[in-house]
Amino acid sequence: MLNKVVAEVTENIVKRSAASRAKYMAMMQAQEQLGRDRVILTCSNIAHVAAGNKGPDLENIISGKNAVVGIISAYNDMLSAHCPFKVYPDEIKETVRAQGASALVASGVPAMCDGVTQGQPGMDMSLFSRDIIAQSVAVGMSHNVFDAGLMLGICDKIAPGLVMGAAAFGHLPVAFVPAGPMSTGISNEEKTSVRQQYAAGKLDKSALQDMECRSYHDQGTCTFYGTANTNQLVLEAMGLMLPGSAFVPPYDPRRRLLTAEISKQILKFTKLGPNYRPLYKVLDVKNFVNGICAWLASGGSTNHTLHIIAMARACGLIITWDDFSALSEVVPLLVSIYPNAKPDINALQAAGGVPVLMKALAVRGLVHQDVLTCVGDFASQLTTPVLENGELKFVPCGETQDPSVLISGEGSFSAHGGIKVLSGNLGRSVIKISAVAPEHHHVKAPARVFDSQHDVERAYKEGKLNGDAVIVVRFAGPAAAGMPELHKLMPVLGNLQKAGYHVALLTDGRLSGASGKIPSALHVCPEALRGGPLAYLRDGDMIDFDADNGTINCLTSFDGREPAKLDTESLEQTYGRYLFKSCRAAVSTAEEGATFLF
Repeated sequence: MLNKVVAEVTENIVKRSAASRAKYMAMMQAQEQLGRDRVILTCSNIAHVAAGNKGPDLENIISGKNAVVGIISAYNDMLSAHCPFKVYPDEIKETVRAQGASALVASGVPAMCDGVTQGQPGMDMSLFSRDIIAQSVAVGMSHNVFDAGLMLGICDKIAPGLVMGAAAFGHLPVAFVPAGPMSTGISNEEKTSVRQQYAAGKLDKSALQDMECRSYHDQGTCTFYGTANTNQLVLEAMGLMLPGSAFVPPYDPRRRLLTAEISKQILKFTKLGPNYRPLYKVLDVKNFVNGICAWLASGGSTNHTLHIIAMARACGLIITWDDFSALSEVVPLLVSIYPNAKPDINALQAAGGVPVLMKALAVRGLVHQDVLTCVGDFASQLTTPVLENGELKFVPCGETQDPSVLISGEGSFSAHGGIKVLSGNLGRSVIKISAVAPEHHHVKAPARVFDSQHDVERAYKEGKLNGDAVIVVRFAGPAAAGMPELHKLMPVLGNLQKAGYHVALLTDGRLSGASGKIPSALHVCPEALRGGPLAYLRDGDMIDFDADNGTINCLTSFDGREPAKLDTESLEQTYGRYLFKSCRAAVSTAEEGATFLF
């Protein structure tokens, strides 16, 4: 039986979204009713496609007798998670050609690595790249020669952007093709320790570089449960990829077989056959709620308080932070991996991965089971891929193989989900509560106010942060600076907490899934640049940061104060950031998905 709150939240989304969802569905059905997209192409249109494809696909491209699959790829050499995609197009083409169909790379999309741009000017473009990726998908698919789509993308803004773009072509069957995580390197404890020692001046740069290279050491996603791996878990939970495929590593022999399998399966759901299944039927409110519940139960990235909302809006669905908060009250934490605990994403996969998590949620009545997936149904989501005599088989997922990492029976790591909404006279924000020890949930301390994470780092090195404090970093919101992640703060605040000080972070910026053990109120709305309360804060104001009760309040009166002003646009010029001025001007609030598209 479906949990009452899950049912109520789902119904609330349906009612709230009635007009926008109807508009989206009408658009999809209008595209659907035109028949195969290629029928509107002229002979000249088709000739341009054929001109570059003189090989074995030429006849099919011209005749249109069999399906043509469009591949959207986020491959580049800058992202370890995306390097494996280099060979995927050729593998996909080979597979579908054997089925009598063809596949073409429709386009590439930009793919930034937040790990490379952390603390750098490029990070100010990162969030906006999600919406640009969505537009890039639309550009690639606009050639209208395709009967289906395969999306190759994993990391932070890329997978959500691909979903948003694919939604515009929701009249086609579409699936996502993952590549998996890298093998486990050094322990997360060692990584955190070295970073904190370096921040404290106890280790030199060569020691830090050696550690980082041993941590990030191979192809695949970073192994901590940050935004990239949260993307994969949520998309699998939503039914947008093959079951059990999210976290099969690149070097696993099943990986190539899974890519071949999804390539064959997607062909079965085009308009050319009797089982036509357009993407818009998978991007349904129930699938989104399933994705949210899996995200909460796994303690996933805070970035998804932005991405899920933006992805839903691309489908005409209006999801709010209040929906997250309501679901978090009834969805228990069933996964314990870094940064919430010591094990990494490979431990979750070994314990049973997404299928076992979905089964655990289903037993508790916390997911909708009357859903379609890109190539199956909910029952198929509870299977896992195995090799039998060299062939890929999907078998029942069973129960957890490691209850210290993934709980499938009774009990939980916490009665509530990993994400919590905080509100008060300082605005509304989100916190990754699952990563913070209970003794740090409540911090009552004076504010230390900064307009940049670099100023915080400088103050720490000058010995000016030795005391209890709520560190405030403002003018870091989407309109001010593109909402950069503020990971340079974590070693600093970690050292202060380790020294025995009571510290917390309050910011209109981001931190993602790797926010660590510091109580962090993120994505504060409204942001300082747009008149939010953070603009009125001054050093010494007493802040009551109470994550247990879900409140963030300033106990000092703002009467008679003028808001702080900062010419953020003058700071957003170098390294191409001036090109994103229109994005900063048009972007919505974090609570509305921080998007300039809707």
